[in-house]
Parts: sequence; C-alpha cells; structure tokens
Amino acid sequence: MLGLHYVRVGALATVGCFQSAGAECYARGTRVVCRTPRGLEVGEVLSAAEGRTSDAADGTLLRRITAQDDLLLARLERNREAAYRACEERLIERGIDATLVDVEHLFDGQSLYFYFLGETTPELDALTAELAEVYEAQVQFRKFTETLLAGCGPGCGTDEAENGCASGGCSTCAVACAVSKRQPAPS
Repeated sequence: MLGLHYVRVGALATVGCFQSAGAECYARGTRVVCRTPRGLEVGEVLSAAEGRTSDAADGTLLRRITAQDDLLLARLERNREAAYRACEERLIERGIDATLVDVEHLFDGQSLYFYFLGETTPELDALTAELAEVYEAQVQFRKFTETLLAGCGPGCGTDEAENGCASGGCSTCAVACAVSKRQPAPS
C-alpha cells in the first residue's frame, strides 16, 4: 500500500509500520515526525512497508523534519540531558540503589521517559514525580532489564498481549508509571 513505511522511533529504537498522512513515499534515512501511541516522536525511515495494509499501521507518519524542528530538537536534547543529570544527582543524594540508563523527551514536549535497570520502588516513583514537576512533562519510567533479556512476547503491555499482561505490564516487563499532567497556562 502506498505510503506505508517501517520507521525506527524512540530511545529503544522500536521499529513500527507507519502510514504517511498524505500517502507520500519517503526515502530510507529520512528523518520524520510520527504520531505513535506515546505521542509525537521523531523517527528514521528504514524502508517501504510493501505487502502491509494500512489497518496494520502502528501510527501515522506526519511529515519530514524541518529546520524549525531541528531547533526544537536541540532544545529538547538540552532538557533531556539536564533531566538525566538531575535524576542522577537525586539518586546519589537520596541513596537510591537504581541505575538510570537513559532519559527520553518526546518531540511533543509532553512526555519524558526515565529508563532504569532493576526494581522500581516507591522512592523512584517519588523522584520521577518530582522531576516531572521540574520539567513540566508527563513522566513515565520502565524497568526493562528482563525485557531485554527475555521479553514477554508479542503485544506486551497491550490488551492483545498473548501472556495476559494487558496494559499494566507483566512480571517480565513491569511497566510502572508516575504521571504528572502538564497544566495549561492561564489565559
């Protein structure tokens, strides 16, 4: 089908099938903006998704990256680095035994993901909630050591999951969230 592409998105380099909004075709390596279940994300086109139908799409490929987008990405990268350093400092200050692996700030500026190895604890919940207030973002963190090693199977964390983990995660992936919704500015 015209306009279907395999695109790599996110810090964990997830590959999905995306339908381009106007049925455009993009060349391999093109940086694009995609709407995913997590929000707006930047991705890289890997190839056309020949033989797939649009009902199998994981999201929408909205457009290619512009020069203005690159300016926004630079600002998000600075914010991501600051959030990483702030989280590391707080982990040390509070004596929390957790390994921060990465921080990801989505293109829409609404979501900031903290990736940790090891167990998620109430202390980590409190820490990420605090950082969410500082960075005015929706914060989510994921324990993924075991997922990288074993995974729980197709559809993990969704209602279609074969292992019955549904949207709350399973004992293998143990998705935990601390959400702080961004409040609109007063008018």
